[in-house]
Amino acid sequence: MNETDIRKKIAEAAKKVRETKPLAPSITNTVTVNFVANAQIASGGSAAMVYLPDEGACVATIGGAVYINMGTLFPFYAETLPRTARTLHELKKNWVLDPVGIGIGSLRSELIRGFKQYPPTIIRGNASEIIAVAKLWGIETDASSKGPSGVDSVDDVESAEKAAMALARFIGGAVAVSGKTDLVTDGKICAYSEGGSHFMEKITGAGCSLGGVCAVFASVADPFTAALSATQLYNLAGKRAEAKSQAPASFQMNFIDELYLARPEDIGANPCRFEEK
Repeated sequence: MNETDIRKKIAEAAKKVRETKPLAPSITNTVTVNFVANAQIASGGSAAMVYLPDEGACVATIGGAVYINMGTLFPFYAETLPRTARTLHELKKNWVLDPVGIGIGSLRSELIRGFKQYPPTIIRGNASEIIAVAKLWGIETDASSKGPSGVDSVDDVESAEKAAMALARFIGGAVAVSGKTDLVTDGKICAYSEGGSHFMEKITGAGCSLGGVCAVFASVADPFTAALSATQLYNLAGKRAEAKSQAPASFQMNFIDELYLARPEDIGANPCRFEEK
């Protein structure tokens, strides 16, 4: 698949999302739940936020794709998350994992380790998180890392490239690594998407909401196209929102507007470099 074909698929996915308004339910970070839902809706999808075990299994059945974010855990998630992942696996549906805070506490590590049995089709995280998941799952990689610093990365995107590619091949899907220049890979092709804004580091939920929008696109497209479409949209909207903003609060408002206003052809045309490994 060449660059022209990939960009065309991105534009087609964006158009299909706007036409069909797919439901992409989330089990997500309580700190950012509102921003995740608003970003999904502004991007053209439909949101539903759930928590309980039976709710997770239900939305796995009715949703186009599901988003699981590990940001804030409750004890009952020990049942909710594996049950939801298992249902999605059995139904052969796309789902997105954001391994926020990997390494904090035993429950978080146990749950992420368990997802190896029912793997997501998209993993989205910062460089340190991606390296940490690869190590936790025993995926072959020579990447070295000190591990995430809380929810922040101590590694750059380049250092996570091999881990991201290895994970993508293992899950048969795509891995998106957020950084100054974002990386999205299916294990063979590496796409380096440019844009975004320095304000994204000054608001809560930029990364979390990206995972939710990945799920929106995964409702209508293959994992690689979905992850790259969402990333391209975020980088385009971030760049445009920054030009209209003076500070983080205005940026957050303008960013939601730009997600809504972005045209499919502009999303596909956002600056991005492609390499086949």
